[in-house]
Amino acid sequence: MVALGGLVAGLLAGERLGPAPAVAAVAAGAVGLVAAWCTAGPVRVACAAVALGALGCASMQRALDGQEHHGWAAAVARGDDALVSGTLASDPDGGRFRAEASVRAGGPGRILSVRAAPDDAARLQALEAGDRVTLSGRLRPLDPADRAEQRARWRHAVAVLEDARVEAFAPPSAPLWRLANALRGAVRRGAEPLPPAQRALARGFVLGDTRGVPDDVADAYRDAGLSHLLAVSGQNVAFVLALVAPLLRRLPLGARTAAAGVTVVVFAAATRFEPSVVRASALAGVTILATFAGRPAGRVRALVLALAAALLADPFLVHSVGFRLSAAASAGIVCLARPIAQHIAGPAPLRDALAVSAAAQLGVAPVLLATFGEVPLVTPLTNLLAAPAAALLGAAGLPVLAAAGVVPGLAPVLTPVVGLALAWVGLVARAGAAAGPVVDARGAAVVSAAVAVATLARRARRAPAARDRTRARGAVPPTAPR
Repeated sequence: MVALGGLVAGLLAGERLGPAPAVAAVAAGAVGLVAAWCTAGPVRVACAAVALGALGCASMQRALDGQEHHGWAAAVARGDDALVSGTLASDPDGGRFRAEASVRAGGPGRILSVRAAPDDAARLQALEAGDRVTLSGRLRPLDPADRAEQRARWRHAVAVLEDARVEAFAPPSAPLWRLANALRGAVRRGAEPLPPAQRALARGFVLGDTRGVPDDVADAYRDAGLSHLLAVSGQNVAFVLALVAPLLRRLPLGARTAAAGVTVVVFAAATRFEPSVVRASALAGVTILATFAGRPAGRVRALVLALAAALLADPFLVHSVGFRLSAAASAGIVCLARPIAQHIAGPAPLRDALAVSAAAQLGVAPVLLATFGEVPLVTPLTNLLAAPAAALLGAAGLPVLAAAGVVPGLAPVLTPVVGLALAWVGLVARAGAAAGPVVDARGAAVVSAAVAVATLARRARRAPAARDRTRARGAVPPTAPR
């Protein structure tokens, strides 16, 4: 945890220092890692924290340098017209006369944020990530005042292709994107018998695709503290691995490890490498590699290794709200779920479910307060009520909808199961949103102080009784001779 803190501090320091090749910082980080490997105890922790801080600083500076110095820089500064050939890096989004997407340009190898011309928006929206495209338009810099373009910047976009038109397109050439898009297509076809709102929610639960979710439904999920269900996370990755586990057990260890890794990567591509999926995939990768090496890591260590690997690979994730929420929820569950469960009475399944929900919400509360300024109070209850249906959708949603999409005759039998689960979660979301109480930063501080005072008072009351019991045990003579 100390080393992870050093990494985050290094990332923020690198952003303050600005774009640079940062060769010296990379060398310092490498030396620090060697020092950490050769030492032990507190010295090893300090060396690891300093090394990761230097590598984080270098990673951020190099990423910023890549955004500033790229092959499009001169054309962007002049506002030139350009013909761009590349691969769509995201699914197009927008309305009837508006479409936005990201394209990884083949020449300079950078990402451009694409804004389609109004009369060509429908054509761009018909495409999906991985498709090869040729686009024409006018290049311009990203607007610092535009929140959408700033989000695109933290997704590694270097410029905007304005008034873009689709000149040519072709299916993906990479096997990864072909397989991922085939899986998405099967899920979409399997969800077709559902009503429009449930159809969009099904894609959100299974694939993290919330583009078609109505605004009022998305608001209800957010106000009830259930919006995380529409973002694919570690639970979905675990369910996918559990689904293929019976097939993997028949393979040798090396082939099993490779097949599990490929499964994670394909699922991540199908969900478009959303930040929460990147975190979950990194954690799954750490677990798979630790199992292969015969050195299983503890939950906290595995989470820290996964977060460090993801942040070093993409330092801009530090600005992703989805990544921060996913990391905070995971940290809450890992560190707090077991202690909370020990203080809750009731059946074990109910106790564990409530403890996991409460721990996750405690973990994300600081992030929610810092980002949105408030936290719904009904979140633990709504998550507990929605948990059975959400677990069903996470475990069975993907195979059920994919099977219904591949074999249309199964759709009338399989799809209603998904519809019933979605209806229950929707009912919980509407009820939770209607309840409406939230706590802001000031209220959270008051509640935290009250909990701290109550905890200290409870320990103070127990201390005399514990001392009395200790003295009583010491005063009783031994019953047996030496």
